[in-house]
Amino acid sequence: MATIGPATNSKEMIEKVIMAGANGCRLNCSHGSNVERDQQIKWIREAAEKKGKSVAILQDLQGPKIRLGMIRDNYLELKTGDEVVLESKEIEHDGGKILPVQFNLAEKVKIGEPIFMFDGKIKTEVVEKVSDTAIKVKVLNDGVVMSKKGLNLPETDFGGDILTPKDLSDIEYGANCDYDYVSLSFVQSASDIEKLKQILLSYGSTAKVIAKIETKKAIEDEDKLEDIVKAADGIMVARGDMAVEAGAEVVPIVQRKLIAMCRAHAKLCIVATQMLSSMVENPEPTRAEVSDVATAVIQGADTVMLSDETAMGKYPVETVEEMRKVIVYAQNHSKIAAISKQPTGDRSEVYDAISYATARLAEQIEADMIVCQTASGVTATMMAAQRPNLPIITAASNQRVANQLALIYGNSAFCRPYSENYGYELAKELKKARRLKSSRGEKDLFVVIVSGDKDKAGTDTIKVRHV
Repeated sequence: MATIGPATNSKEMIEKVIMAGANGCRLNCSHGSNVERDQQIKWIREAAEKKGKSVAILQDLQGPKIRLGMIRDNYLELKTGDEVVLESKEIEHDGGKILPVQFNLAEKVKIGEPIFMFDGKIKTEVVEKVSDTAIKVKVLNDGVVMSKKGLNLPETDFGGDILTPKDLSDIEYGANCDYDYVSLSFVQSASDIEKLKQILLSYGSTAKVIAKIETKKAIEDEDKLEDIVKAADGIMVARGDMAVEAGAEVVPIVQRKLIAMCRAHAKLCIVATQMLSSMVENPEPTRAEVSDVATAVIQGADTVMLSDETAMGKYPVETVEEMRKVIVYAQNHSKIAAISKQPTGDRSEVYDAISYATARLAEQIEADMIVCQTASGVTATMMAAQRPNLPIITAASNQRVANQLALIYGNSAFCRPYSENYGYELAKELKKARRLKSSRGEKDLFVVIVSGDKDKAGTDTIKVRHV
């Protein structure tokens, strides 16, 4: 998945990114306008149609990302022991130690709690509530602050109040846009997810909800973390803010844990932040970055995401090409790490059994692909949770489901009207288009088809066919 930003904000660049291999595009509500996002959605859909594939579009809500206001001369040096007031009233910074902040921290923080400025570069501690709109903090290390830089509050409980007025406005506007997913920032509990789902439902939106895991509150209790996974349609391992709030050493362990949880509950898992960050400035990634991407693939992530690399980097298309190359090589040369239990959760045992049997059958007979027929996308998602080492071709009955499946592991999803044999027909179409060739050369494709009756809810049939 590629983030769209200034470096890719044109029809030509979006088309190049999708042609290079992006299966999803992230539109970040922290930047840009609704008018820009409307145009970007149009360009993405046009490029996807030209490429002949489904592409997911994710609306990434800003959430309570707390930032400083404007600092005089965009620079203020702080020394250890300095005391600084963070004031949420609209004030103009005069060069002193009263700094404007875009959130009323006095309503949420407690004395003794840490606050990190400039995305972790300056450590401070709350020492006093100065007024109903301001707090005083003590600086714990030398450094500088600049305008609009982020603040992190790892110990602060927002009490479920993580949807800001801006988020609510973006949700209302986005409900009438062509979004496939909505991601919620700084999730602390499963109730945060449920609240967003109810709001989307009230607007008639069919977008699925992604929980961004980036707070210490979300990861400190494993049962609570698993409840978030169960409540969401997918998880984003947001490693940037997580590193600031919980410590960089925590991130790799949480990433592995979340990937396993998502697979266990058949939920989408996206790994994000600094995957190929050196390519913002350089035409090639570091060896460590290549290893990082490959590790996420081998651990079983569904999607790896590019942020600054495609939003503002010098080499956005080359970055997508490089990431695709690493993903494909890792998939072709290393088996996905095993999980401790069969995918379960809010799916029925029948879905579990059918997906498990289909994946094992396809591997045992060395099938060339699995073809899923689905209306809701559940069958394809459950199949992907098994991580079979072969393509999953999904025929979805509506385009929204096909787009959402574009981020699910191993899936190539197409929108096709229902017919009794449309899984078989899709396999024939793919063979004719030479998108897939048999592992036995130019011979017939060996296909496992999993499907159900249109008039009966659910998947109930497994077929083995030569195409």
